[in-house]
Amino acid sequence: MEYVFTAAGFEKEVLRSAVPVVVDFYADWCGPCKMMAPVVKELASEFEGRAKVGKLNVDHHPEIAQQYGIMSIPTLLILKDGQVFYKAIGVQSKQTIADALKKALL
Repeated sequence: MEYVFTAAGFEKEVLRSAVPVVVDFYADWCGPCKMMAPVVKELASEFEGRAKVGKLNVDHHPEIAQQYGIMSIPTLLILKDGQVFYKAIGVQSKQTIADALKKALL
């Protein structure tokens, strides 16, 4: 299941999550973000039950993007125990993100 994160639920869904969380910071107008969307969906399916994978629209929730210093999109963060475990800026391969997520699961 792919999550859609919001500012209202960010602390509960992401920061207090018992499992690692991948947050794809994106915007609807962003071409490279659209390239990442299928990758994020596939990761959400593959890691279901072991990790949360979802996205956060920076236009709708700029305060969260600012909190994490997101300067360009797409940016993917993996958070573990409420802390940034991994950060990737720009289009990434599915394998790169999957490998980082597997490390976060250890």
